[in-house]
Amino acid sequence: MKVLSSSRLIRVLTLAGVMSAAASLTGCYVVPVHPHQPPAAVVHLPAPVLQAPAQPLTFAARLYPANDIASGYGMISAVVTNDLHGRGTFSTAINGENFSGEATRTGAYSKEGVANGAGNRGSYISCRYQMNSQTLGTGSCRLSNGAQFTMHVGN
Repeated sequence: MKVLSSSRLIRVLTLAGVMSAAASLTGCYVVPVHPHQPPAAVVHLPAPVLQAPAQPLTFAARLYPANDIASGYGMISAVVTNDLHGRGTFSTAINGENFSGEATRTGAYSKEGVANGAGNRGSYISCRYQMNSQTLGTGSCRLSNGAQFTMHVGN
């Protein structure tokens, strides 16, 4: 039989004790001491911020006479509504005739556009404009009878 040195004997006994303790714990599980105690910290996350879709912008437009035919009408008020996607609506009343139509930008990132409207008595109006900012612009309009106007867009 082989005799172990004292340091080697201590290591063998320590290893045997650790293995014995590990073997005895294989069927155990941990039970909380206070099962009805609430968690130590509750974290509330804020709800995600949802942005409302952008609302259309409505602008006043003024049409000023630019030739003799238009001078008989005087200054004309119009309304332009921009849907913020390059399109909008255009409406005005000239000499008792109501005109309504569409305003469209000529390119995806263009500041230039056209606005056309049909009257309820068969006339039409055609305008070209350029926006100097998101809310201000200038242009010109021509009525189907030849009347010409300069247009100012913005409040």
